[in-house]
Amino acid sequence: MKVSVYQNSGKDSGKKIDLSDEIFAVEPNDHAIYLDVKQYLANQRHGTHKSKERAEISGSTRKIKKQKGTGTARAGSIKSPLFKGGGRVFGPRPRDYSFKLNKKLKLVARKSALTYKAKEDGIKVLEDFNFEDPKTKNYLKMLNSLELQDKKTLLVLAQTDRNIVLSSRNIPLAKVTTVDALHTYDLLHADQLLISESSVEKIENLLK
Repeated sequence: MKVSVYQNSGKDSGKKIDLSDEIFAVEPNDHAIYLDVKQYLANQRHGTHKSKERAEISGSTRKIKKQKGTGTARAGSIKSPLFKGGGRVFGPRPRDYSFKLNKKLKLVARKSALTYKAKEDGIKVLEDFNFEDPKTKNYLKMLNSLELQDKKTLLVLAQTDRNIVLSSRNIPLAKVTTVDALHTYDLLHADQLLISESSVEKIENLLK
């Protein structure tokens, strides 16, 4: 699949680049995508939630009323979950939500996500570029030139570029990542995928 290569000024450079069908035109596996995204979201959870149960409440252990003759149910502790300020029954406890997935399944998920982006015409390849200074207006100018100022964009670089990362940091809908950190969740979350020219070969080598 051949696509045009654009300059960061929005102009067509006149060059074409071939996107491998083994990466950008596979048979999508929706279940693999689901599992990969589920794992990503689960790994973001800190799992530090905690409520005090009956044994952890600070309170008197004196029996609060006599056993019989009150006309109401018997009660032996102010820390009972039935009373205000008492412990919680089966409350949340700290836990680890993360789980493992096979590497091959993750590769299938990423290929499937890239295939969906390619089918939706959601991929633009840009010539390699950099900014002299880390300025937000430089990144905004690029997005405006590409007519993507109102869309969620994900720029994929071959390696981290400090000036580009800092220039995009204050733009809510823009995100910059590298090939090594590329994830299914980020691919699906973005409306438009921007790939630097040098990243294409690196992506294909990584996902083979």
